Amino acid sequence: MTLIIHLIVALSSSSWFSIVGTSSRSTKLVHGGVRYLEKAVRELDIEQYKLVKEALNERANFLKIAPYLSYQLPIMLPIYKWWQVPYYWAGSKAYDLLAGHQGMESSYFLTKGKALEAFPMLKNDKLVGAMVYYDGQHNDSRMNVALGLTAVQYGAVIANHVEVVELMKDENKRLCGARVKDTLTGKEFNVKAKGIINATGPFTDGIRQLDDPSIQTIVSPSAGVHIILPNYYSPGNMGLLDPATSDGRVIFFLPWQGNTIAGTTDSATEVTPNPMATEDEINWILGEVKNYLNPDVKVRRGDVLAAWSGIRPLVRDPAAKSTEGLVRNHMINVSQSGLLTIAGGKWTTYRAMAAETIDEAIKEFNLKPTRDCSTERVKLIGSHGYSKTMFIRLIQQFGLETEIAQHLANSYGDRAWAVASLAHSTGKRWPVFGRRISAQYPYIEAEVRYAVHREYACTAVDVLARRLRLAFLNVHAALDALPRVVEIMAEELHWDQDRQAKETEEAKQFLTTMGLPVQPIAYPTGVQDGPVGAPGTESKQEQRGFWGRLATKSTTDSFYSRAQFNPEELAEFHKVFGALDHDGDGHINGSDLEEVLSHLDMEVDSVMLKNIIDEVDLDKSGTVEFNEFLEVMGGLKEHANRTAFSKIVDQVEEKRQVDYGIKAKTTDRSGGGA
Repeated sequence: MTLIIHLIVALSSSSWFSIVGTSSRSTKLVHGGVRYLEKAVRELDIEQYKLVKEALNERANFLKIAPYLSYQLPIMLPIYKWWQVPYYWAGSKAYDLLAGHQGMESSYFLTKGKALEAFPMLKNDKLVGAMVYYDGQHNDSRMNVALGLTAVQYGAVIANHVEVVELMKDENKRLCGARVKDTLTGKEFNVKAKGIINATGPFTDGIRQLDDPSIQTIVSPSAGVHIILPNYYSPGNMGLLDPATSDGRVIFFLPWQGNTIAGTTDSATEVTPNPMATEDEINWILGEVKNYLNPDVKVRRGDVLAAWSGIRPLVRDPAAKSTEGLVRNHMINVSQSGLLTIAGGKWTTYRAMAAETIDEAIKEFNLKPTRDCSTERVKLIGSHGYSKTMFIRLIQQFGLETEIAQHLANSYGDRAWAVASLAHSTGKRWPVFGRRISAQYPYIEAEVRYAVHREYACTAVDVLARRLRLAFLNVHAALDALPRVVEIMAEELHWDQDRQAKETEEAKQFLTTMGLPVQPIAYPTGVQDGPVGAPGTESKQEQRGFWGRLATKSTTDSFYSRAQFNPEELAEFHKVFGALDHDGDGHINGSDLEEVLSHLDMEVDSVMLKNIIDEVDLDKSGTVEFNEFLEVMGGLKEHANRTAFSKIVDQVEEKRQVDYGIKAKTTDRSGGGA
């Protein structure tokens, strides 16, 4: 590649700084692909080997040019059969060897005891040990922001929320520019260009068809669903990967931004701006998570803080003689009119893809470079003054909370000083500055102001999803923070009441694609939702039962709730349990459990009751303690919730013809980080 200087570069995107549905919804891994290496060795595939080698080289560069946004992450491969120990050890060491001297830690073996010490949530049944290898992790959307701002420093001209509506051609039918539309104002204008590069991910074919409506499509979109779980699902410094799930797909749990990210699925999809995860996909991930965690960790649907689907733009080479099979990495194609398309690939190899694209642009557009490529050495904005201990100076200078100071340093690098300088006083003795927009997360109001003035944020969704990442971490926290975010942006951008209402409504609609449940299941279909046990959601017997009598939340609210019981339910449990605990020793007889359930208007047949007692009576004493009683009630409530919830899903499917049963379509590149 050759770097072009004295060249005006225009960047246009309908939602620049992480295209919707793609760059911001990735796996967050910077990896070579241990699974791809395994396949290369097993099939003696030299091309697959070269792809892994290239990705590992780019991984090293990735970690070097953006040290505050990317970092090493140890990932555990649990081993449950002795013969797998040498197999996994050899594979991990080969991965290390192929990476060479990149400053990455070497893989190592852990005995069963050490593996459980490092990952206490792991199921210990039949566990032999574990291999731990290292890959990279990053904050994908903020990485996009840093790339865009660095391009601006080097002379690029950018436009956010601008989409191409027409490609302009000269008398020789060669491309000479584009007509673009500001999606926020509706205004259109022309941009002249010597050359046009189409780098639009899954939306590639849309641009190509503007050039030639009869052209063959090349994108084969694949959806990958991810869910966010609370941080107690994984250690803060160790990920876990299962390369062979129940149906052959890859599953992982990775600590990310204080929570745990789990995924991914791999299924055929349609190209849409904001794809949405289905309940079937979410439940499949939860089921696989449950297979690898200790039984003490109850994997619950209510623990899903956010869920999203990202589109992988797998491509077919239009120049190939056969249309079968997908390009394993990326491809570059130039049309007869001169449209240069780069498609496919993955986050890790973005720089190498850009290098090849510019090399092709030099030839195709007859450009005159003045020096060789330097992108392997150019640190991204925010990296130059960054250090791992700079957060301490932020604390000392601005009186910030430690968590907030660390977050600012790891999100903005040396620009954290500029962000902190915009922080308002808390009015407290400590912390002095830094008002949070969410009590649960370290995002502060100053970041909203900074995003508006320095990071091209134009909408509330820009801030909540692509600058602060709150929408990806916890949709309910994002919803709670939305009014204040809109209020701050209104102050900075002088929005009137109509614009504020519009931003609020559009942000709420966006959050439904991130896992926010509404009535019902994020679809305003008119299907009635009500309390657990309410008419239309349960049988007549269940309607007059305990859950219907005390329910204060709708079925969907109860189903998605992180807390299993509300205060009214717990108070009732204490009351009826205490009435039968005659000697006050905290126990009731197993036979009394049936009477307790009767007091609560719950009818359970004798066989089910015996199974319940056998399951919760851990010490086999024949008595039930209050904590064991709560286990019983938790199971019964979950059953009631799921019964009611499934009926709502059926109504939604019937009314909107939504298919919740999408079957996985395996592709050559899972993109799941394995």
